[in-house]
Amino acid sequence: MRVTNVATETDAHSGGGLVFHPLDQFIVKPLFGDGPVHWYTPTNVTLWMAIGLLCIVGLFVLGGRGRAIVPTRVQSIGELIYGFIYKMVEDVTGKDGVKYFPYIMTLFVFILFANYLALLPMSYSPTSMIAVTAVLGFGVFIAVTILGFVKNGASFLALFWMSDAPLVLRPIIAIIEVISYFVRPVSHSIRLAGNIMAGHAVIKVFAGFAALTLVSPVAILGITAIYGLEVLVAGIQAYVFTILTCVYLKDALHPHH
Repeated sequence: MRVTNVATETDAHSGGGLVFHPLDQFIVKPLFGDGPVHWYTPTNVTLWMAIGLLCIVGLFVLGGRGRAIVPTRVQSIGELIYGFIYKMVEDVTGKDGVKYFPYIMTLFVFILFANYLALLPMSYSPTSMIAVTAVLGFGVFIAVTILGFVKNGASFLALFWMSDAPLVLRPIIAIIEVISYFVRPVSHSIRLAGNIMAGHAVIKVFAGFAALTLVSPVAILGITAIYGLEVLVAGIQAYVFTILTCVYLKDALHPHH
């Protein structure tokens, strides 16, 4: 997220005024040169995903390499995150879902670090890109769907058939359930990208107003308030994405419940 160097300029055709470009911070740019971006081109997105990966390795591998009985501060943070996600997976999915804990843990820490690193000035938020969150969301959807059929066979379809409902309503409910099931990956990915993008865009708009002397104190207070909110949102969105993944995993493991 780029708070500094806000793009404001005078619009000569309209007689003057501030022109904001709050979405410029989400433009994907190559790291080297100004050529077109191909699938193999190193970009600002891949850079900040790599930085997030290095931070994760630093926390969980280097920070915990001593495995001290009395943990250091870095090791304590890693253990708290580990225990928090493990407990979430166990509580939501049951004992059967614990074996999938590494995958869910990976999702959580990737989103968490990407969100918080994006709060640094001049950084970039990979989770504001629908291309990134769609890979995460559809990855979860495909994985739990395949798992559901592998574990339960045709019985997995019981997830869409409510046997407790009146017989005349069951086909209607089944159609609604099928539609809602296939909407899952879309909502799963858009929710994360939309929330992160919206917060960063609002901060940049306030930063643009900070250039005006009369409203700059109010704009600075607004930036501070929105930034504080974004600190909460960064963690909450990682939690929401992860707990929804656990819920979908539970449906795949126990479609009759």
